[in-house]
Amino acid sequence: MGTTQDVLIALGANLPLDGDLPADTLRKAIRILRAGGLDVVEESRFFKTPCFPAGAGPDYINAAIRCRTDWRPEKILEFLHKVEMDFGRVRLSRWGGRTLDLDIIAIDNQISPDRDTVRQWMELPVAQQMQAAPKQLILPHPRIQDRAFVLVPLADVAPGWKHPLLGKTVTELCDELPAEARAAVVAV
Repeated sequence: MGTTQDVLIALGANLPLDGDLPADTLRKAIRILRAGGLDVVEESRFFKTPCFPAGAGPDYINAAIRCRTDWRPEKILEFLHKVEMDFGRVRLSRWGGRTLDLDIIAIDNQISPDRDTVRQWMELPVAQQMQAAPKQLILPHPRIQDRAFVLVPLADVAPGWKHPLLGKTVTELCDELPAEARAAVVAV
């Protein structure tokens, strides 16, 4: 255990689970995260977002939470993966449909493992992003700046969080997205 820090987590689901719709799954997952030891201090609204890539499956329900914890990043990631598995997550393909997706977006202003590695993943072409997955936790999440389905919900819980490499807040990053990308993320 160490210093308490803010953890930003993106949540998403587009497949039903045991008769529950994706929004129900997200609500249950947030309760499990709380019960498991994360201090969830803020929750975003839920948003309907188009599946990416287009036509790959049903639309998603996305949200974001801001937590406080003194856990190490590896313990947080391990816990999130366990919760995903408990909710039926199977990692068959990159960006495939899922019953639950939990992504660490940021832990305070940490850069991990180092600036060069984070930048390498940030600049990876989309075709390679669809095939490659990092073998280690990358912080902040390397594609946050490109994803309205993450930034719009994140603006509800951490609008002033500043990306440690880009030097821009969530609000600024969101404002830089194409208007049609932001408009496709609709509160439900």
